[in-house]
Amino acid sequence: MAQTKVNTRLQGQAPARSLAEMSDEELAAAHLRGRRGAFRELYDRYRDRLVHFIARKTGDWDRAEDLVQEAFIRVTRHLHRFDTDKKFSTWVYTIASNLSKNELRNRSRNPLVLFQRLTGNWEDDHRPLQFEDSSMRPDDLYRKRYLRQLVERTVEELPEHHRLVFRLRELEGKSYEEIAAITGVNLGTVKSRLHRARNSFAERIEPYLN
Repeated sequence: MAQTKVNTRLQGQAPARSLAEMSDEELAAAHLRGRRGAFRELYDRYRDRLVHFIARKTGDWDRAEDLVQEAFIRVTRHLHRFDTDKKFSTWVYTIASNLSKNELRNRSRNPLVLFQRLTGNWEDDHRPLQFEDSSMRPDDLYRKRYLRQLVERTVEELPEHHRLVFRLRELEGKSYEEIAAITGVNLGTVKSRLHRARNSFAERIEPYLN
């Protein structure tokens, strides 16, 4: 008799829905209830879209990938406060938009960006810094040569492992993948070293920008 009651109850239960069938808001609620894979499903749905969204705003695809990771870190921290009656997409895009604005704001204050504007050659993140052009006027050519010497001196002051990635990326225009192959370290380490190298370079060259 007991077994019959159990079977009756089981037959009355609806089968569990797959994660792919759930809405974003249902996935958020499922994650908070502890359902495995729910958050990964959300991440997979939005990762590429957010990378494109941030890259269009910032003009930097590599940095966009980092900011998407930061966006989902914030999602995990604050998901318990998310109102599941509202759209998850609106919330996560708002987070991504704010991170993009912060990135652009920080760039505008960064001495490295001021230096980039001064030289006018680093707008394209994959193009090496160039200082001379046959069409330059003599005074411009003199200024560029001075800047080249200043950059070389400043780069030489960087720690060796920072100096190498900075030179490969900013002066030779190598991709992250190429730098990883040359240095024998993974992409994450390349990006980390380059980030520190840029900050160090900016601090050293800042007095010359005033």
